[in-house]
Amino acid sequence: MGNTTSIAAGRDCLVSAVGGVAAHVAFQDSLLYQATAVELYNLNIPVTPAAVTYPQSTDEIAAVVKCASDYDYKVQARSGGHSFGNYGLGGQNGAIVIDMKHFSQFSLDKSTFIATFGPGTTLGNLDTELYHAGNRAMAHGICPTIRTGGHLTMGGLGPAARQWGLALDHVEEVEVVLANSSVVRASDTQNQDVFFAVKGAAASFGIVTEFKVRTEEAPGLAVQYSFPFNLGTPAEKAKLVKDWQAFIAQENLSWKFYSNMVIFDGQIILEGIFFGSKKEYDELDLENKFPTSEPGTVLVLTDWLGMIGHGLEDTILRLVGNSPTWFYAKSLGFTPSTLISDSAIDGLFDYIHKTNPGTLAWFVTLSLEGGAINTVSEDATAYGHRDVLFWVQIFVANPLGPISQTTYDFADGLYNVLAQAVPDSAGHAYLGCPDPKLPDAQRAYWRSNLPRLEELKRDLDPKDIFYNPQGVQIVS
Repeated sequence: MGNTTSIAAGRDCLVSAVGGVAAHVAFQDSLLYQATAVELYNLNIPVTPAAVTYPQSTDEIAAVVKCASDYDYKVQARSGGHSFGNYGLGGQNGAIVIDMKHFSQFSLDKSTFIATFGPGTTLGNLDTELYHAGNRAMAHGICPTIRTGGHLTMGGLGPAARQWGLALDHVEEVEVVLANSSVVRASDTQNQDVFFAVKGAAASFGIVTEFKVRTEEAPGLAVQYSFPFNLGTPAEKAKLVKDWQAFIAQENLSWKFYSNMVIFDGQIILEGIFFGSKKEYDELDLENKFPTSEPGTVLVLTDWLGMIGHGLEDTILRLVGNSPTWFYAKSLGFTPSTLISDSAIDGLFDYIHKTNPGTLAWFVTLSLEGGAINTVSEDATAYGHRDVLFWVQIFVANPLGPISQTTYDFADGLYNVLAQAVPDSAGHAYLGCPDPKLPDAQRAYWRSNLPRLEELKRDLDPKDIFYNPQGVQIVS
């Protein structure tokens, strides 16, 4: 944006785009702009958008996108605002934010069990709506306050994904506003290129205003387990992780089984859920394979809403959850042919034992994926990690202020122990856990699908309107 006249014209354009309702757009000089409109999630990445808009309809979104194009702004949609890089705010200063909170519509077709809903719907509300509308369910992550707009367009890992596929694998059709401000519907039968891009890289291509998703019959029985391990030596901790990796790497492991291992400073928690009967769960023999002197918890759950809302990974939610804080995260993906060597697991715990993290708020998670996720071909959707068996996510936070160099170094060191031992693992990074410092991030997020996405970016968004610092770029 250039001079004062064009800035004023741009502001007028945005107000007009949201139906002339001044309250539906906030500008930098608005009262309490940062606290009430910007609402940073990762306090470590301060970002000031040029404006935050609150459109009420798809046509209003299209009008905002046209203003942005006419006045040379970048645009990003924000649904839940949980981006680790604050990418829903543009990831850098000066973007136009399109807040999707008014898009929380929901309906279920009782004959096809296809659900239609907006990107402003929270995962918690979606579960409740699906279940009450017809005992239906779908796979997605465990944080109930995340909204579907970002989650269903970058992946959507979660406990039921081994059985049913990623959240984005449920998506059958979308309505999306493109960079030329046209509104199109995309599916396997229309605008297939747009559909491919939206399922894993939507933030670089458009704004989804409606999802149509396939749903599953909600399971009526599951067993949730959680076992704490207070182990003394690095060698004891390493053995537990080696045993877990060997267990989840079994070729015939049931897709009903989900497992998560969380490594804290003094404790390791093995937790997860088995979508079946107690008898089937007992056949896994987890208590004998992973013996612990601490009292664990094994709960039989007979209600789907209980299964997904029953504190699974609640330790992580307590640290990350909904509250803005200073944090930094990294991720690596491991495949059945690139497992972590015993010596690298030993090295990881030696590193933890000897290195000052600079904060008490850190953890490493190892999350089992695979199953149905891996039955989809790598080039079917923009999501490019169909070979990953489990993800490792490294998370450091400081509730009191910016992340120190000591803590950055600690997180990078954890990452490097694994990346150097298994170089292929660093070639996988999960877009839902972005690392703003990651070099060549696009290749790690989209892997072999990146060239096709770059070509589509040139065609669909030649002015690079839908920009964030780690989005798909226009390569000349």
